[in-house]
Amino acid sequence: MSRIHNGAFETAGEVSFRKEELERYSRHLIIPEFNIAGQRRLKQSRVLVVGTGGLGSPILSYLTAAGVGTIGILDFDVVDESNLQRQVLFTVDDVGRPKVEAARERLHALNPNIRLIVHNRQLTSDNALEIIDDYDLVVDGTDNFPTRYLVNDACVILGKPNVYGSIFRFEGQVSVFNYRFEDGSFGPNYRDLFPTPPPPGLVPSCAEGGVIGVLPGIIGSLQANEVIKVLSDVGQPLAGRLFLLDALGFETRTLKIHTDTDAPPITELVDYEHFCGLDLSNDEPGVKEISVSELAELGESSADYQLIDVREDFEYEIANLGGTLIPLGEIDNAIQSISADKKVIVYCRSGARSARAISSLESKYGFENLYNLKGGILAWAEEIDPTMARY
Repeated sequence: MSRIHNGAFETAGEVSFRKEELERYSRHLIIPEFNIAGQRRLKQSRVLVVGTGGLGSPILSYLTAAGVGTIGILDFDVVDESNLQRQVLFTVDDVGRPKVEAARERLHALNPNIRLIVHNRQLTSDNALEIIDDYDLVVDGTDNFPTRYLVNDACVILGKPNVYGSIFRFEGQVSVFNYRFEDGSFGPNYRDLFPTPPPPGLVPSCAEGGVIGVLPGIIGSLQANEVIKVLSDVGQPLAGRLFLLDALGFETRTLKIHTDTDAPPITELVDYEHFCGLDLSNDEPGVKEISVSELAELGESSADYQLIDVREDFEYEIANLGGTLIPLGEIDNAIQSISADKKVIVYCRSGARSARAISSLESKYGFENLYNLKGGILAWAEEIDPTMARY
């Protein structure tokens, strides 16, 4: 197994290549700065890719094609129709399959010379150190703050480099965290950039805010490029720097990141759902709920109730359950539109935004008749109307 020493990945013993591999990697081998030495380092390296979605698809594809010897594929999700707009590892035939299994099949067809290890599980504080310890480098292809902090902290504790990327709408970021320089010191990590997570709901996920389909291909490819540079010890990795891309205006910036020498050392993994403020049901305590089946029964009865959708108008056009549209950001200006004397059911895509809306209305205006639709549009499409778009 290869290990990092003084910034470079050292290999134990010589690595041989079959004629087929030499032909496959010939465009690498003729690069003077890369050549057979760089390809040998790739072959002896072990990389864990966390997430097989929009970022994970190009990361896995290019690392597989490049000849990284062992690649771990970690995800616990299944392929959904909405993934196909950007997750180019998958096809319509993969819908409903575990992502890791579909990815392994596709990647093996791309390059049968490498070893693929499947981790069909969620990365948690209980298993992260054990899983990551078996790899030389981790690539973060996730889309949520708890897992980003978890990956970062585990890499810091274990001394592993962490190639980070994130995407939102038309914007992307890339950096290399916890990189070990030639003098043995480590570069900044994710907490030096973001010491604490944003308040829940402040930064929408891609599922809520959207992402242009080509953006994860661009950012994921840049992450793969950084992985290859770190593994082969070629070029200057994005350690201590953050690359920013605005694809809409086609503008880029590279910012310097400095290590916070006053920050407390990272010595153990914590409850990251709690750390990011997401450990409470629907993100809000004490919010009354109603299931989609109960709402369906209400709709079939003569019960008098009000239905409120707190998503954006473009979301409402894609799929809705009827009722009054009051986007979450406008809820305080629409108090007169909300009934105070009959049951009011509030919904959104998944139940998170509607729970926040109810919590705010209850604390500010004393409403006691508000109910959150558990699971939102997603649950309705899953349990009541499979023909509805899951948005």
